[in-house]
Amino acid sequence: MAYPWTSKEVLVTGGASFIGSTLVDALLARGASVRVADDFSSGFYRNIQQVVEDGSVELVRGDLRDPDVARKSVDRMDVVFHLAADHGGRGYVDLHQYLCSTNLGLDSLLFRSALDADVEKIAYASSGCIYPVYLQADVGETLYLTEDMEKTPGYDPDGLYGLAKVAAELTLRAMHDEFGTKTTSLRYFTVYGPRGVENHAVIAMIARAFLRQNPFYVWGNGEQIRNWTYVDDIVEGTILAAEKIEDGTAVNLGTMERVRVLDAVKMVCDLAGYEPEIVLQPDMPTGPMNRVADNSLARRLLGWEPKVPFAEGLKRTFDWYFSTKDPDEVRAIFDFMLTGRGAPTKEPERSATSSRR
Repeated sequence: MAYPWTSKEVLVTGGASFIGSTLVDALLARGASVRVADDFSSGFYRNIQQVVEDGSVELVRGDLRDPDVARKSVDRMDVVFHLAADHGGRGYVDLHQYLCSTNLGLDSLLFRSALDADVEKIAYASSGCIYPVYLQADVGETLYLTEDMEKTPGYDPDGLYGLAKVAAELTLRAMHDEFGTKTTSLRYFTVYGPRGVENHAVIAMIARAFLRQNPFYVWGNGEQIRNWTYVDDIVEGTILAAEKIEDGTAVNLGTMERVRVLDAVKMVCDLAGYEPEIVLQPDMPTGPMNRVADNSLARRLLGWEPKVPFAEGLKRTFDWYFSTKDPDEVRAIFDFMLTGRGAPTKEPERSATSSRR
């Protein structure tokens, strides 16, 4: 029996982000009534403009660290997809540890507000950053991170961003055990795709090619291994988890393709049709050297596995970027975006709320 999304009131926090807005579109396609809560500190109104202005989506604009905004956002909701966070790419999370730590308070307040509002279910966007960093150092090891490695033999998450994700997952398990709230956490691995921004590696690579940068700078030694996962696959897994998991279980959502950073750079340059000089920057933030998910639990519990291979998803993302971006605008924000979030100049303010009711 299909999950009854047509009868559900659904909140997507961070719904103007590239993952959040893609999730919003997928929920609307399933017939859900959708509300978005976003402060537009990194998401963009253009990602949801059409569905807000045609009345398909209700918008609550505000910072979820404000108790009034949190309460208003969860009011009358059946299901909450919690994606809002202070986050960015590797340059941001490494260099803005305090700001990432504020997610501890944001998540706690949002979860308490959802509990008070008697929300039926919470699906939380966690991260591969929860896994012990020391496990991910050897690029020569064919490593696939399984969910039980979260605390083996002890917690060592990736900075304060990863620590906040661990705390949120534990909170959601406790909410299920103590209050019966249906919860699940989805550990996202290196998501990319249309609507992505330049502070994440794949989009940054594509942006460099779009600007025909030469030399082409690569952070680290280029040997880092990742499993970049296409946004549509992430969204599908997120919705399936909300439908099928109730007991706080966390699952990895990631492809098991092992892609070296330098190989991804070559693929991007081949798509762009140029051969720049590659200059490595070993002193720049790189993150763990060997981070790839084992997705067998998601296959077993959700019947999910990624459908879009990296080469195909990269081409889709490349085509989207090259067809929608302006070189002067990209050039103006690119250096900032490598370590920042949002944009130096945000889009004009819109009305605080927009309601379909």
